[in-house]
Amino acid sequence: MSRTVAAGRERESDLVEPIREYVLETETHENAPAVVVRADEVRTVLATLKAEAGLDHCACVTAQAYEDRYESIYHLRSYDDPTKELSVVVPSPTDDPHNESAAPVYPTAAWHEREAYDLVGIEYDDHPDLRRILLPETWQGHPLSPDYDQNQPQIVTYREHERILEDRREGPDTMHINMGPHHPSTHGVLHLNVTLDGETVADVEPDIGYIHRCEEQMCEKGTYRHQIMPYPDRWDWSGAGLCNEWAYARAIEDMADIEVPEYAQVIRTMSAEFSRILGHMLAVATYALDVISEFTAVFQWGIRDREIVQDILEDLTGQRLMFNYFRVGGVAWDLPEPRAEFFEKIRAFLDSLPRKLTEYHDMLTSNEIFQKRTVDTGRLTAETAKAYGCTGPVARGSGVDYDLRRDDPYGYYDELDWSVATEGSGDNFSRVLVRMREVEESAKIIDQCVDRLEQWPEDDREIQANVPRTLRPDPDTEIYRAVESAKGELGIYIRSDGTETPARFKIRGPSFSHVQVLPAIAEGEFIPDLVASIGSLDPIMGDVDR
Repeated sequence: MSRTVAAGRERESDLVEPIREYVLETETHENAPAVVVRADEVRTVLATLKAEAGLDHCACVTAQAYEDRYESIYHLRSYDDPTKELSVVVPSPTDDPHNESAAPVYPTAAWHEREAYDLVGIEYDDHPDLRRILLPETWQGHPLSPDYDQNQPQIVTYREHERILEDRREGPDTMHINMGPHHPSTHGVLHLNVTLDGETVADVEPDIGYIHRCEEQMCEKGTYRHQIMPYPDRWDWSGAGLCNEWAYARAIEDMADIEVPEYAQVIRTMSAEFSRILGHMLAVATYALDVISEFTAVFQWGIRDREIVQDILEDLTGQRLMFNYFRVGGVAWDLPEPRAEFFEKIRAFLDSLPRKLTEYHDMLTSNEIFQKRTVDTGRLTAETAKAYGCTGPVARGSGVDYDLRRDDPYGYYDELDWSVATEGSGDNFSRVLVRMREVEESAKIIDQCVDRLEQWPEDDREIQANVPRTLRPDPDTEIYRAVESAKGELGIYIRSDGTETPARFKIRGPSFSHVQVLPAIAEGEFIPDLVASIGSLDPIMGDVDR
């Protein structure tokens, strides 16, 4: 037995030991060990794993239906060490699919379980608010349940709609208002039910699902080798599509045991960091609009610098938005010719960036009005961020030092010199600072990648592994893999049934958790602070609704 295998088994034993008496059987997922537990012991098992095994991050909950059972999978990780992970599998019978809710242990599970109930039909006992989340409350049936009737009518009579004029005030001094779903400050088709007590936000309830496009189900209809890869770009149209492509690539490559050539890994790393810069530039530019209506300088600067990056990525990928550049096993093609001219274009952007970032700070973060709007507003503690599964700049703005590029390395990141940007205040201002600092770190990564690509021997520029024309992973092979997108942890769960298309494809979008945490940071603050808090979370609704 190799040392690596032995160490893996020892770690698995350490994770499972605290809950040994509750384990019915064990399974092997490609990313982590898995344990099967009873539906009425979920809360005990999860609470024990959180307290004694250090698995304080409920990254995702996957629900699915088999011919003989329903199943919920809780994908657990550690914020201190994301490679320390365990899947908790909870089966339930087809005639009465239900299990205990995990929400009292991991608050982030509340929305995940609502989605599982909405789409698959699993009930969660003692859930704090078990109702539909993506589909309307009046929807008939559960679309991913085997007994779903696709031909049943979904026409709803007028009397079954919510009476929007009904007095919903919680007291004599409160007022209910609808914000969105078509409102510039909600950053997409997000609807907020807001209860005001004077100028103070007494309650806010996010209402999602307005752009639900069945991306998971479309991926389940596509072949692993060719047809799934174009979809990830569409989950985040802010420009972070290459990071999304990498999430799928990492999952299927690990699942099919495909080793990507080192040269292609360097190109992937460089292009993903350009993609991250695109996302952060748009976040900062639109935030200036949200908070101080700064259109004339900061917004236009952000769009200007995005255009430069988009020109570079257009040279590389042929596209400006939906890149579709990654391929299973590598990338679509090599760097554009003449290479020297392409590298010169990148160097020119990198050389100009420090001066431009200084201007951003002079105009935005040093602006007294901006500081008054963002410092000490939208406070998110590290404990709350972890409880709601926050990742990326949202978590790092609260001092949570968690970045999958460093902590669960992939690509070429562990060969490069760079730092994880964190801020400890946990307010709206901190989240902006983290994004701006991450642009600097992305520039450092790109610079090092260019150095290596310039020196790479011409006869060793292998851009793709030798991938079979048709991929058919073994039946019941399961994997959850994630990457660090511009928004945070973007994870993919895949289960194979032995065919060339997935039996289950689940997307864990970072913005899903970040919109969920909005009530925790907005309640008790003023109306303008709510706008500032939404923008600081930088949600993308394609990432939320999928």
